[in-house]
Amino acid sequence: MSNLKLVALTVLVAFSFIALQQKPVVYIIGDSTVKNGTGTAENSQWGWGSVIQNHFDTTKVSVENHAIGGRSSRTFINEGRWDKILAKLKKGDYVLIQFGHNDAGPLDDTARARGSIRGIGEESKVIFNPKLKMQEEVFTYGHYLRKYIADAKAKGAIPIICSPVARNGWKDGKVNGTDYAVWAKEVADKQQAFFLPLNEIIRKKYEELGSDKVKLFFPTDQTHTNKNGAILNAALVANGLKEVPNCDIKQYLLP
Repeated sequence: MSNLKLVALTVLVAFSFIALQQKPVVYIIGDSTVKNGTGTAENSQWGWGSVIQNHFDTTKVSVENHAIGGRSSRTFINEGRWDKILAKLKKGDYVLIQFGHNDAGPLDDTARARGSIRGIGEESKVIFNPKLKMQEEVFTYGHYLRKYIADAKAKGAIPIICSPVARNGWKDGKVNGTDYAVWAKEVADKQQAFFLPLNEIIRKKYEELGSDKVKLFFPTDQTHTNKNGAILNAALVANGLKEVPNCDIKQYLLP
């Protein structure tokens, strides 16, 4: 091979590597309903984030699921998990944010200490965190969502707030809603962030299917789906993202 061809090949490889490095990333953060365990079916439980990559054109965008079971909007931050994502978050990346299932827990119990204050206000409470063994100022669910939004925007990334997926809870033929879905929308609206009404979308689908079919998605409890349930929820996430007004993440979704 001539020196000229070798130089041309080297340049081509270098530009290809740069293009690969600059490919946008879709980061996903959340709890066990987004990623359960290692994401490979422990206890037959799957989160939708473990299969959502099948709906993206991964030649154009990367998908990284950083969700982890048992975390709330608060503990994903105070364990340093959000900081690790922020360290590599860049302009043009996306962050799908879904919390709420674990935020209703106690603020300072010895087992988990993961709860946030209910609502979206600015109030806070100083507690002794028995897990971290230190004083901690705990804020509202809305406060933590605002932080995710502000931090992502400061990096030039695009935050998308998702209301928490629906549980298998019914009353009078309707799937139960949650205050966290209402609060997630209120925060997204006030902070001018994109919002995916995932709770509403999944509730509607479950009601179309009926409780007898839906219960087959929940083999162990009323919160965590099996793989079929995760596949359904991931499809609903993908279809919902296509309908979010003015959000260009849709360009990376497969038809």
